[in-house]
Amino acid sequence: MSVICLHNGIVMSGFTTMEGCTVLLEGNKVADVFSRRRFEQRRFDTEAQIIDVKGSYIVPGFIDTHIHGFGGFGTDDASTDSVLAMSRLLAQYGVTAFNPALYPSEGERMIEAVRNVAAAIGREEGAQIMGLHLEGPFISPVRLGVQRPETVRAVDIPFMERLWKASGGHIVNMTVAPELKGMRELALFCIKKGIVLQVGHTDANYENMVEGMQTGILHTTHLFNAMRKMEHRNPNAVGAVLIHPELSCEIIADGFHIHPHLFKLLQRDKAIERLVLVTDSLKPTEQKTGPFFANGEEVVFHDGVFHRAADDVIAGSALTMIRGVQNLVAFGFSLEDAVKTATRNPAQIMRYAMKGAIIPGYDADITVFDKDFTVQTVIVGGSIKKNSFVISRRTDYAPYYS
Repeated sequence: MSVICLHNGIVMSGFTTMEGCTVLLEGNKVADVFSRRRFEQRRFDTEAQIIDVKGSYIVPGFIDTHIHGFGGFGTDDASTDSVLAMSRLLAQYGVTAFNPALYPSEGERMIEAVRNVAAAIGREEGAQIMGLHLEGPFISPVRLGVQRPETVRAVDIPFMERLWKASGGHIVNMTVAPELKGMRELALFCIKKGIVLQVGHTDANYENMVEGMQTGILHTTHLFNAMRKMEHRNPNAVGAVLIHPELSCEIIADGFHIHPHLFKLLQRDKAIERLVLVTDSLKPTEQKTGPFFANGEEVVFHDGVFHRAADDVIAGSALTMIRGVQNLVAFGFSLEDAVKTATRNPAQIMRYAMKGAIIPGYDADITVFDKDFTVQTVIVGGSIKKNSFVISRRTDYAPYYS
């Protein structure tokens, strides 16, 4: 069994922050968290890998629950190999778990895409694939963003059953428009399957939102974007999210999808536990050379986001999770709260029982970054995927570990 000891760091466990502490990983689990004094007194196995992180932050691994692509690979390739490549690359950026998000596509093509993406689960070499996020097809035709109108459909339970079967039971979350006819039946189906439903790409008014809440639709896809805006005569979708503390929401913290000052409003009106940082990043994110494509269309990068080349409509984000955490701090969040939005909160809302915290018994998913927000070390399931520090053995600490 592998033993990894990360010491001399600032540990943000998900519940508290501790300086000068050590995290001990045994196999694929967190074994212990303890002080510098106990580190100096503790005996370790000869094969233990001891890493001095030199005062960097040790946090739970980032969990991205809404991401379409990365580094030139994406779910729109409908390829198992492409999603596996995403897994490898994301681990280099501090992501230890993710939900690959699929755009809707026509009929049989969507079934095939779901099947191919789900086939990557269990074969990852980097970040763990927790399950699929379906961003449609049961969404509003008037709030498409850059989704293609021919891929959107009315609520269709038999088609949903086919999607579920094609995924092998690995659909974790799904974006829906609560105002659609038949949404109650769809919600009940998804609740039985354990699927987290999210309001998004919706023209819902306030009453539609309340009805959706009553059927268990309690999370929100990229708040403020592709949803009906708040008005003084009807709060609509955006207003409902701000009014109801039960509703949690995704936030894209790139400074473009949401104005930086709106984060002050969110801090005031939403409990920190209800905010989930996502990237919603597209296939060309961190891709070094173009041309760039996403969802079958050419995109160009300017003003901080990708735009559809054909009409300059915003197509999606180029955010990374570590940059999102850094931006939230710049927007006024404490570092501890910013980290929670990327770790503890998505784990809680997606019901990942043993992720999102550094406490004994939890999965050994760890991200280490320095005070310049540079990812230094990434560990997934107790396996080192990236490390910029020296790895020592017990013999290097002979005064303490005889």
